[in-house]
Amino acid sequence: MSLIVEALYQHAAATPNEIALYDAHGTLSYAELLAQVQTVADRLRKLSPRVIGIYADNSREWAVADLAAWLANIPIVPLPTFFSSTQIAHVLQKAGIDFILSDNFEHLAQQASLQNIESFPHFETCSFFNELRCARLPAAASAALPGDTWKITFTSGTTGDPKGVCLGREQLEIVAAQLRDASAANRDDRHLCMLPLSTLLENIGGLYAPLLAGATICLPKLSQLGLAGSSGLHPAQWLAAIKTWQPTTAIMVPQLLQALIALGRAGASMPDSLRYVAVGGAPISASLLHAAHTLRVPVYEGYGLSECASVIAVNHPQSNRIGSVGKPLPHIRVSCADDGEIRIHGMHWRGYLGDDSKTADTDFIATGDIGYLDDAGFLFITGRKKNIFITAFGRNVAPEWIERELVAQAPILQAAVIGEARPFNCAVIVARTGASVSAIEAAIESANHRLPDYARIQAWIFAAEAFSSANELATTNGRLRRNRIYSAYAQRIDALYQTEMKIAGAV
Repeated sequence: MSLIVEALYQHAAATPNEIALYDAHGTLSYAELLAQVQTVADRLRKLSPRVIGIYADNSREWAVADLAAWLANIPIVPLPTFFSSTQIAHVLQKAGIDFILSDNFEHLAQQASLQNIESFPHFETCSFFNELRCARLPAAASAALPGDTWKITFTSGTTGDPKGVCLGREQLEIVAAQLRDASAANRDDRHLCMLPLSTLLENIGGLYAPLLAGATICLPKLSQLGLAGSSGLHPAQWLAAIKTWQPTTAIMVPQLLQALIALGRAGASMPDSLRYVAVGGAPISASLLHAAHTLRVPVYEGYGLSECASVIAVNHPQSNRIGSVGKPLPHIRVSCADDGEIRIHGMHWRGYLGDDSKTADTDFIATGDIGYLDDAGFLFITGRKKNIFITAFGRNVAPEWIERELVAQAPILQAAVIGEARPFNCAVIVARTGASVSAIEAAIESANHRLPDYARIQAWIFAAEAFSSANELATTNGRLRRNRIYSAYAQRIDALYQTEMKIAGAV
């Protein structure tokens, strides 16, 4: 029996009245959770789906549906609600989803240009599902699923069409169990899901890992946390929600941590219930982590890939080195190629949907990230292999390194650094609300003090808007789409270089 299914039965028998799931509509005990999962699993089996999708906001119902698919041995595809219409249509066609669960079919139909969706009554009478409904989708040709595929997670990556990463039960459960151990999750924990459950990191770290420990999982709608889309945030509402839900554990992306630190620096009291906060998804400055610890926010950086069932390495209270992403999880081995690219060994993944070139027999997964392991076994990430640029003076620079120092400054929300074949580096800056030109200049000067001369920012421009998946200037997990950013600001960037060179020539 799987670890997750076994945990459901064990907790329902040993602690039947302990709260398993909690959202704005109420609670669900472990005994009630098991009963609901069994009921929904039976109804899913009767539909005989090839693959089911779920397109919905965070809720108890999302969690029950996901666990029911697991119990019914039916592959499931979580669809991020912040995907573009093109991405949604691509996922539905590529994965061959024939049934889908959603709390907003009208929006889904508009996003994917679907017509004649046949709604089914099977879940209409379910005593638990108030918002989630089931519908049959038009038949679509699809690629064959690799054997033992239990979940397909689509990651936007750096191209327009999302890639479907096929994951097996063993992969998912090993990572969930090791995240439980690393975070010391226990029955007294309350985990607050701050990221969409359709995000693999939250799905595994925020649902499966706490469930294995018998903890309580809090699942308010993202709008109730002050979150909107993939990058919208109302910081004051978000902080108030954390204090209301009183979580002991949570997962954040760097943008959320930056907002929390900004609030703390402005005098807001920090939540005192948290004991473990994992942060990952994009590079983060060591100075920001130090600031978090100064404010007594127990933050620990980690690192992962969808191909590796999300998490590869993570810091935790018993093993923490700020600046690193922690030690690799016990089931994998990390090596570095001659050019510094990080390789992951021991992760027998199923490959990409429709791509036979990647198989479970592959000896390693090439991450595309550059880094190193120190003598104590901590993993450090210095940049992306394809992002490293060479300045006009022949110096190799990882832009993420500079960007980490820039966004560690309170006035700067996001930054994209340009310097390939240029005599100096410049940046496109997304400022925080209310930040003045002088504040940005002071922030850049402060960041420059932490950098060698060849990595410093000499000139900059304001971005017209934040980099997000909505405007296709960032991926859904916050990684910058550098070519698109440069294309969007090419004229201004080139003019900036011409201006600076003229000034230098005049001098």
